[in-house]
Amino acid sequence: MEHKAGFVNIIGNPNVGKSTLMNALVGERLSIITSKAQTTRHRILGIVNGDDFQIIFSDTPGIIKPAYELQSSMMNFVKSAFEDADVLIYMVEIGEKDLKDEAFFNKIIHSKIPVLLLLNKIDKSNQEQLEEQVDFWKEKVPNATVIPISALENFNVETVFNTIKELLPVSPAYYPKDALTDKPERFFVNETIREKILLNYDKEIPYAVEIETEEFIEDEKIIRIRSVIMVERDTQKGIIIGHKGGALKKVGVQSRADLEKFFGKQIHIELYVKVNKDWRSSEYQLRRFGYNQK
Repeated sequence: MEHKAGFVNIIGNPNVGKSTLMNALVGERLSIITSKAQTTRHRILGIVNGDDFQIIFSDTPGIIKPAYELQSSMMNFVKSAFEDADVLIYMVEIGEKDLKDEAFFNKIIHSKIPVLLLLNKIDKSNQEQLEEQVDFWKEKVPNATVIPISALENFNVETVFNTIKELLPVSPAYYPKDALTDKPERFFVNETIREKILLNYDKEIPYAVEIETEEFIEDEKIIRIRSVIMVERDTQKGIIIGHKGGALKKVGVQSRADLEKFFGKQIHIELYVKVNKDWRSSEYQLRRFGYNQK
């Protein structure tokens, strides 16, 4: 029996549903999903194994024109997605007509590897609009196979999965067959806490935040976690903590509930808030948090 394996990288503008798709394909909540833009900051690998295949999915940050060092680093993750892909998924949503970066678009239409153009959120459209959009994208990206989907409703996700399996090269597995992701446990702790901050706070706060899990101690029945929420200014620290610590407590309660589901164990979590001035503009800090791949 021949074995197929390969890297399938998902790219597209912010908020088109890349993380929702990846989680639907992998069957686990590996990527943060919120309605705010720029939620995904890293490339996150999700691995799906079968007897005769291994698909390594990679979710990437939405394509933007970078305004500061952190965003430049996020776009480097997108660039690297072109370099190791065996299949490229370019994701757009109904009504969308362009990519934020012309250079990326040129790379897509001149890609030597198979491109699947997934037209997402079709549950928000009618038949006429859908047909018009399919024709538009077929013309704009002639080298792509266009598949209309709804990642949220799980519509056509199986078709996408089977198409990917067909396109994979013959290859041995790249990762152990029981692997789900290449990220360590602490990464998912950090991402879960960051998701709750995205959901509970407004304006600039979520984007000024980075999480560092300083302690992850796993016993047979319980995991003890201590994480630090880094902000850039004292005023942000006050907002994160909230009146009598209420806002921070809420983040802790919500994070614990999700982490107990994810790890299948009781979780004890302690959260602290520290000011780490202007970390988003510091190359040293960005390297420390795993953004700069230099």
